[in-house]
Amino acid sequence: MAAIDVTIPPGELQAIFDALPDVVFFLKDHEGRYTHVNLTLVRRLGMKDRSEVVGKTALQVFPPRLGGAYVVQDRRVLDGEIIENQLEVHLYPNRTPGWCLTFKRPLAGGRRSLIGISRDLGQPDSRDSAFGRLQRAVETMQAHYGEPLRVQALAAIAEVSVAQLERLFKRVFQLTPQQMLTKLRIEAAMRLLHTDASIADIGQACGFSDQSAFARQFKATVGVPPRDYRALRR
Repeated sequence: MAAIDVTIPPGELQAIFDALPDVVFFLKDHEGRYTHVNLTLVRRLGMKDRSEVVGKTALQVFPPRLGGAYVVQDRRVLDGEIIENQLEVHLYPNRTPGWCLTFKRPLAGGRRSLIGISRDLGQPDSRDSAFGRLQRAVETMQAHYGEPLRVQALAAIAEVSVAQLERLFKRVFQLTPQQMLTKLRIEAAMRLLHTDASIADIGQACGFSDQSAFARQFKATVGVPPRDYRALRR
C-alpha cells in the first residue's frame, strides 16, 4: 500500500487534532524526531508546551525501555510498514495505562517521514440493539479468557453468525472479538505482573500456549516484553 500524501499543511493538521482530547497525533521526520504533535500528547507526557517534545525522539520523552520500542516501530514504518487499527496499551509518565487503536503510516514525498494517530478506546454502545446478545459473549470471554476460545462458540452464544459477530462487535465495542479477547488477556497479565508469579505461569493463566507466544503478544500490545513491563511498574 502506498504512503499517504498529506496535502493539508502540517501546522493546520496539528491544530485540527488539538481539538480532539481523546486522540494522540504526531508527525515524525526521517530520524524519528517529532516535528508536529497535538496538545493531547504534550499533556499526557506531563509537559506544558510543544517545544518540550518537538525535535526529540520517543527515546527522549518516554522511559528508556518503552521509548526504545517505539523507536524500533518508527523505523519499520519509515521503511514502509503500515500499522492500522492496532490495539495497544499506551503507558505515559502521568497517566494510568490506556487502551487505544493506533494508525501509523509513512508519508509520501521528499525525505522519509511518518504520521501517527492513536484514538482512545471508547465505552461500548450499550444502547445498541445487539448489546445484550454481545454482552453474553463478552461475559464468557471474561470468565474463560485463560482457556482456548473459538469465535464460532462465541457466535453461538450471541445467537449470530461469525460474520455478524465480527461486524456487530466492531459497531458496539470498536474491536473485533479477537481484539476483545486479547485485551482481556493482556489486562489480566498486567495485573499478575504486579505479583511474584513467574512469567511462564502468568502466560499460561492468561490463555497463551507458551511463554514465547505470551511475550510476543504482550510486546506487540504494550510495547515492551513482560519482564520490562514488570520493571517499569515497580
